[in-house]
Amino acid sequence: MKTLLIILSFVCCFSACNKQQKAEEEKWISLFNGENLEGWTVKITGYPAGENFGNTFRVEDGLMKVRYDAYDTFNERFGHIYTDKSYSHYKLRVEYRFVGEQVTGGPGWAIRNSGAMLHSQDPHTMHLDQDFPVSIEAQMLGGDGENERSTGNLCTPGTEVYIEGVPYTGHCASSTSKTYHGDQWVTMDMIVLGDSIVHHVIEGDTIMTYTHITVGGGNVSPAPNIAPGPLKEGRISLQSEGHPVDFRKVELVDLSHQYK
Repeated sequence: MKTLLIILSFVCCFSACNKQQKAEEEKWISLFNGENLEGWTVKITGYPAGENFGNTFRVEDGLMKVRYDAYDTFNERFGHIYTDKSYSHYKLRVEYRFVGEQVTGGPGWAIRNSGAMLHSQDPHTMHLDQDFPVSIEAQMLGGDGENERSTGNLCTPGTEVYIEGVPYTGHCASSTSKTYHGDQWVTMDMIVLGDSIVHHVIEGDTIMTYTHITVGGGNVSPAPNIAPGPLKEGRISLQSEGHPVDFRKVELVDLSHQYK
């Protein structure tokens, strides 16, 4: 009995030490300070980088909010807010929720729709009227209260990937996540390792995995001035596609030192 207690004590201690070591190794960096948009640059279709038309992206009550009260109609003014730094190997965590109603003139597919754009191109290199940055999108979708609608999907603006070892030729591939209805907060992790592999994770489950990330394909207008090839790094950006959304947390663990 005494031996068994010693073994159990050792196992518990080992498990606790591993958890503590993992917590110490995962040094989370907050990309959003909860007070202002310092460290971020806005680019909205039809406006130069740095011009936050209509105060689309704003900080209120400690949240980064996307709002459209200055819009008479959406008019395809797709927007993104970009980190001023580029990243290659990292774990990204975003907490988001959809609120309110879509702005007048917003596309039907964009209801309760946003995303975290990974390996985004520098907003200063985009055409004035370019709709989306070359990137890989971890798409965020909210349910309509009735129908199934997965989140954490993959979309490929100006990029190409492999899924399960096969080139993916579509634009958006559905994940295996459950549907999140209403205005509830959802936490999504993205594990990004250069151009080799990306995982989308919700509630501890990997819901989407893809590999071989390259520049190429369509779904960006007008066509960007970026040569095809491996997409190893880039900015992180969050979308404004016509539906109000709040971001409560945007934080990152830099893994680059592990892959030098």
